[in-house]
Amino acid sequence: MSVFGTRYLVDTNALSRLRLQRRASNFFLTNAMIPSEVLHEASGFPDLQPLSQIEYVTTPSVLRWLVTVMASVPADDTDLVNLYLNQGGADPLMVACALDALDRETQHLDPLDWVIVTGDKAVRAKADEFGIRVLTHTQFADLIDRSES
Repeated sequence: MSVFGTRYLVDTNALSRLRLQRRASNFFLTNAMIPSEVLHEASGFPDLQPLSQIEYVTTPSVLRWLVTVMASVPADDTDLVNLYLNQGGADPLMVACALDALDRETQHLDPLDWVIVTGDKAVRAKADEFGIRVLTHTQFADLIDRSES
């Protein structure tokens, strides 16, 4: 645990379950970040504009991490990404963003912790494989609620 705190990368399935009130909370807007592809998937959300302010942008370094993530996925595995069903576009990017953020934090004496918030089993498994902490949307909602009370 870092003295300076934790940042949370929020997946689409968690974002939709958090609802407007929690997404508008000070805790969420201060501590959460949303990968670019998740914002793309959330394009119909009524609060897209404020959510866009906390975007974790897909940079060249994120794409380099994406190559690492995808290299760890067996060719016959359709759990994380299923191109035939057009599913999982943001899933490997969730892990790549977390790896990128953690890598960037190595330059600091007391780095931030980075955690993925998701309900997706394949994202959770891939995050575990890379040693990234994961919370469910319920666990994250509890953090938001406690911070607001």
